[in-house]
Amino acid sequence: MFALAWIFLADQPEFRTGLIIVGLARCIAMVLIWSDLACADREATALLVAINSIFQIVAYSLLGWFYLTVLPDWLGLDSQGFEVSIWEIARTTLIFLGIPLVAGYLTRLIGIRRRGSEWYEGVFLPRIAPLALYGLLFTIVLLFAIQGEAISNQPLDVVRIAIPLLIYFPLMFAVSFWSGWPLKLGYERTATLSFTAASNNFELAIAVAIGVFGASSGEALAGVVGPLIEVPVLVGLVYVALGLKRRLYLRPAESAQRAG
Repeated sequence: MFALAWIFLADQPEFRTGLIIVGLARCIAMVLIWSDLACADREATALLVAINSIFQIVAYSLLGWFYLTVLPDWLGLDSQGFEVSIWEIARTTLIFLGIPLVAGYLTRLIGIRRRGSEWYEGVFLPRIAPLALYGLLFTIVLLFAIQGEAISNQPLDVVRIAIPLLIYFPLMFAVSFWSGWPLKLGYERTATLSFTAASNNFELAIAVAIGVFGASSGEALAGVVGPLIEVPVLVGLVYVALGLKRRLYLRPAESAQRAG
């Protein structure tokens, strides 16, 4: 994403920064849906989601500072005086990921100790789970309300942001799927690897863009455009993955039987 952002948006530092922030955020939510739709390995997906969550809390701010400030200077790229501190990114990351992680751990620990795992998983989780979706939908609606004028008045800017994203998702998917094939990981784990690599945590990227640059910034606009591109592209890649499964992993008789 760093390379694509500089290739297509070298003259737009705000959009370029927004895309790099998106690229750094590994997916921890929607990838579960893509993996289920593509019949991938659910347990492996959950494991990668957990690893990505911890990794982002620990390393996201450092990577953001490196790719936004240090690497452009090393490569001699004109960042137009742009600088961002590690703490600016770390603060938002800790708020967005750290607080929910601690809250989830404490509610699980206290809930299971007091009421048992059956109550916690059968009663408490179904009641509290929709709150995350409501919060996400509220955030998206609010962001589009703030950025709606920019999207409608600057369609060419939206197109310029969309082009590297349209390249990024299929490219990450293709490289990951190709890597899994010679390693003989099997379809389920290869698909898990591919969708984890191709998906991004737009919620975190948008939160960082807003926390560091403001809700009406170009960085936030790039984050908002991201899911508009990711969702249809990843839905298409689900069909691609299922097609590759029939061609590469199923025997002819088994493929015909499933098709019938």
